[in-house]
Amino acid sequence: MTTMNPFREETVQTSRTVERLVAGTATSDGAGVKLTRVLHGALQKRLDPFLMLDAFGSDDPNDYIAGFPDHPHRGFETITYMLAGRMKHRDSAGHEGLLESGGVQWMTAGRGVIHSEIPQQEDGVMEGFQLWLNLPGRDKMQAPWYRDFGAADLPRVVERGVTAIVIAGESHGVAGAVTREATAPVYLDLHLDPGARFAQAIPPGHNAFVYVYRGGVSISGKEVPAQRMAILANDPAADGVVIEAVAGAKAILVAGRPLGEPIAQYGPFVMNTEEEIHQAVSDYREGRLA
Repeated sequence: MTTMNPFREETVQTSRTVERLVAGTATSDGAGVKLTRVLHGALQKRLDPFLMLDAFGSDDPNDYIAGFPDHPHRGFETITYMLAGRMKHRDSAGHEGLLESGGVQWMTAGRGVIHSEIPQQEDGVMEGFQLWLNLPGRDKMQAPWYRDFGAADLPRVVERGVTAIVIAGESHGVAGAVTREATAPVYLDLHLDPGARFAQAIPPGHNAFVYVYRGGVSISGKEVPAQRMAILANDPAADGVVIEAVAGAKAILVAGRPLGEPIAQYGPFVMNTEEEIHQAVSDYREGRLA
């Protein structure tokens, strides 16, 4: 059952401001799935521990129907949040699952996994996000892990014109579906009525961003329209962020503790050194991934 709790107001004395807005780049991945890459390689250091954010959404099956056939990963976690649609996951570690509207698929690639994500629909809307979360060097070679969370499994708080779906971390006293000690990620899906206000505490040292996917919001007087990511400034005096809906709005808020480690990436492999990347490629080619 979904956890429904009264909104326990979090006190934010000084809100973070918007450092800059990012529009993202239209691209395709997998077998031709059209998407917008919002967080890309050039922003990885700035938004450590997050490596990538893709936003996808279309009612044209030609934009998504081929999905993502078998492909490898090593060294990080993938979090897929499905706003609408149905996608089947299968991987070489023996995991299978069906991701449906409102659900989350959390996969820890660890030392290596080969998986596929294939749409289970021939028409209609498919929309959502995939976020890549880095692993600390000490955990990059851990065993793969996977779990599906249905929409009813995701805790949420509802009050004062705001619904906050808590995918990861904690918000207003409600623990999310997943927690991680090293990176302490917070991942919220916020639905705000016109004029609603949402405050979220964020430790000053954590990197954070807001991506608006419906309507528009205002953060410290800066308007953030739909299909824009607002990178939140790292102000030591700020203890969180206050988000206000310009009209009705929907947005994801993501924050986490930076690892501060070197990032070496080659496509679907993210390690700390080039030597580790070479090993990952070799292991994949020789069939040594899980």
